[in-house]
Amino acid sequence: MNTLNWIEDRKLIAILRGYNTADSIAIAKALHAGGITTLEVTLNSPSPLQTIEKISSELGDEVKVGAGTVLDAESARLAISAGAQFILSPTFDRETIKLTKRYGKVSIPGAFTPTEILNAFEEGADIIKVFPASTLGPSYVKDLRGPLPQLKLLPTGGVTVENVASFVKNGAVGVGLGSSLVSSVEKVTDEYLNELTKRASAFVQAVNQQ
Repeated sequence: MNTLNWIEDRKLIAILRGYNTADSIAIAKALHAGGITTLEVTLNSPSPLQTIEKISSELGDEVKVGAGTVLDAESARLAISAGAQFILSPTFDRETIKLTKRYGKVSIPGAFTPTEILNAFEEGADIIKVFPASTLGPSYVKDLRGPLPQLKLLPTGGVTVENVASFVKNGAVGVGLGSSLVSSVEKVTDEYLNELTKRASAFVQAVNQQ
């Protein structure tokens, strides 16, 4: 299954921010055990390129790993060279989209207003990350797709286990899960990893039941 179809099928992208490589691998395995198999490693984490490479190597075809917080085309190129299958950005940068598509990877720039979102789509983005989604909630996705049904939207920011099904029901192809799933401040212990697997399973169940 190609990466775009994988994201649309699984719907949940877990965001790993601020962890070192060893902890990120442990977190990736815990998430995988809970059923979340699409992972975003943010480039403002320690050794993010090494982390992308190691997770890809250790979990192989069991997961899809991408890079997040990608602000420019050069960063995208380095992430893709490390094994990133998709490139996520908090903002819209034309050159980053172009480079990502040149290498055959999935482009997910961030945008918020209808004009920004449509501009990103017209520049070749596969999916548009609607950020911050917490501001207007699930109904914003439905409102956008009324006049613009061709858009594939990935709300991120403020998505919780309580509202995730509403985002999907309102037309989101998937969601980005930040601190509601993987906190960037918690110490990685066996207890935390077990709890993380439970959280992941709860998100998967919420999406599958909508």
